[in-house]
Amino acid sequence: MGQAVSLKCGSCGRVHKPAETKYTCLSCGGNVQLEYDYAALRGKLTRESLAKNPERGVARYLDLLPVAKKESLPPLQIGWTPLYNCPALAKLGGVKAAYVKDDGRNPSCSFKDRAGAVALARALETGEKIITAASTGNAASSMACLAASLGVKTIIFVPKTAPAAKITQLLVFGATVITVDGTYDDAFNLCIEASKEYGWYNRNTGYNPYTREGKKTVSFELCEQLATVPDVVFVPVGDGNIISGVWKGFVEFHKLGLIDRLPRLAAVQAEGSAAIKNAFEGDGKIKPVSGDTVADSISVSIPRDGHIAVNAIKESGGFAVSVPDADILKAIPALARASGVFAEPAAAASYAGFAAAAKQGRLKASDTAVLLVTGNGLKDINSAMKSVGAPHLIKPALSELKKLVSQQKIA
Repeated sequence: MGQAVSLKCGSCGRVHKPAETKYTCLSCGGNVQLEYDYAALRGKLTRESLAKNPERGVARYLDLLPVAKKESLPPLQIGWTPLYNCPALAKLGGVKAAYVKDDGRNPSCSFKDRAGAVALARALETGEKIITAASTGNAASSMACLAASLGVKTIIFVPKTAPAAKITQLLVFGATVITVDGTYDDAFNLCIEASKEYGWYNRNTGYNPYTREGKKTVSFELCEQLATVPDVVFVPVGDGNIISGVWKGFVEFHKLGLIDRLPRLAAVQAEGSAAIKNAFEGDGKIKPVSGDTVADSISVSIPRDGHIAVNAIKESGGFAVSVPDADILKAIPALARASGVFAEPAAAASYAGFAAAAKQGRLKASDTAVLLVTGNGLKDINSAMKSVGAPHLIKPALSELKKLVSQQKIA
């Protein structure tokens, strides 16, 4: 467990020893967060020690992970993804600078590899044999990918509406795939029941506390890659586990004295899946929504990490914004043409949210903004095609090409 000393419930505040609970709070069933011996780490993890560390990936932050040894992590390049400076985005948002963090460059083309790496390491170090997960696609394909690299068996539950590319990934990596005739929430609940019935290790987002530990590493990287702290970070939000992890990462670096301030978090949700935004702007309570959106990776009726996510937005002094599916689809080519990064719908939502926030006057001219891109566009080609239309089709003759040119359709 490294320097991890306890797990604290985000709802009732009960503190557990690491060996006491596997997943959630024993008192209220709420989600728990790992806490570390920050006093001990403050003298060990410094700017100087990081500068000397040749590791590039999640293992770079082993002292702040609940992993006993580096060898428990998958032998793949996970994390330390590119961060691109995009002047065109800065101009769009009216901010000093705007960056795109391309986590679609991880092994399974998803941000979820960060979470899966730590959850898998925890499973191996505690003697688990079979790992199960429910997902709209990315968390599942990530788990299958990482587990395959270590020869671990996975059993995955996905709603039948999951994009074909993601299901294909699962099958290629050797997972046992169970498609559920229902929603993501149905698949999630069935997966919980199955793990209890058969003793499988459950990696579910917003249930397994170790997933958040992997996700927080993106914040560590941002601080190092920028050599400062961004003013605002745009995060696509579904279950809420990514944004709670992003906040945890910044808070921990602040506790260790590695940064001197904290950023604002901007939670971006699809209009049909905006339970966290509703709670943040309302009474703080998570209430079910339809979850209907083209952005499958952030489609959820009841966010499983909603309470901690709402608190993260509040504590950061941030805000939440919801965007319609039409804007999410338009964001795919817009982001690609402004940054060179091809994003799936949920990942492109960060661009749609950034554009919406700029129109709403939520950004300052002095801001440095980061847009978190959580998944590669090749994961959902059908949605990408909807956003750009069909190519020109002509016969192989110069005369045909001249017609197109004369009609000003090209060149």
